[in-house]
Amino acid sequence: MDSFQNEKKLYGLIGYPLGHSFSMEYFNEKFESENINAEYMNFEIEDIGDLMEVIAEYPNLCGLNVTYPYKEQVLPYLTSIDDAAKAIGAVNVIKITRGPKDNDVELRGYNSDTIGFMKSVEPFVNENRKKAMVLGTGGASKAVTYALRKLGIEVMLVSRQKSAATHTYDELTKAMVNEHKIIVNATPLGMFPHTDTCPDFPYRFLCKSHLCYDLIYNPDITLFMQKSKAAGAEVKNGLEMLLLQAFAAYDIWTK
Repeated sequence: MDSFQNEKKLYGLIGYPLGHSFSMEYFNEKFESENINAEYMNFEIEDIGDLMEVIAEYPNLCGLNVTYPYKEQVLPYLTSIDDAAKAIGAVNVIKITRGPKDNDVELRGYNSDTIGFMKSVEPFVNENRKKAMVLGTGGASKAVTYALRKLGIEVMLVSRQKSAATHTYDELTKAMVNEHKIIVNATPLGMFPHTDTCPDFPYRFLCKSHLCYDLIYNPDITLFMQKSKAAGAEVKNGLEMLLLQAFAAYDIWTK
């Protein structure tokens, strides 16, 4: 029993690719500075089907973060899902609980993205910023949309693909952009190493009363942020959200 208690706990990140991620550095620095007997690893898997192999190969793995492109694809592999994550339709935190038998493993999914985003964007919300445009429709977009609606903000979804629930970039008018004073880039466009890309958004319609929030944190200033700032908008990257969701993830793993 003592040897089990003293065994180094392992946590990690699944996604593909993972060259952009700071999570491993952040958590390992945290573990070292706080004398926590744990390690954090990156698991760059090309297919979500490889998840169970990772869990079987590392019996001391206690928790995972989930990043692009698996926040939705991971759902069928989970034993259970937290109510908020179920409502969002995406998971970025998995708590792993193991029983006495090798195949007795429970995977419970949570979403700490919505916690991190809500806490980081709330100070920027005011009476003029009661409507938002969220660019992208993936797992990160779902978490952001959930958080904004929790804050009482009306959300318009924008995507390259037209659907009943979304507008396309071509459809965006000056009046529509002016009405929605919070613009969130929830796409991977602009993420390292593809730093010369950004959403095909009509940046010329922005003004100083807009907040343009990019969930990307590497690079510090994305092309989306550069173009938004040049048009006069206030800009923010996703680093604070990353840290806040990491705090929440660790609480989930250890509670």
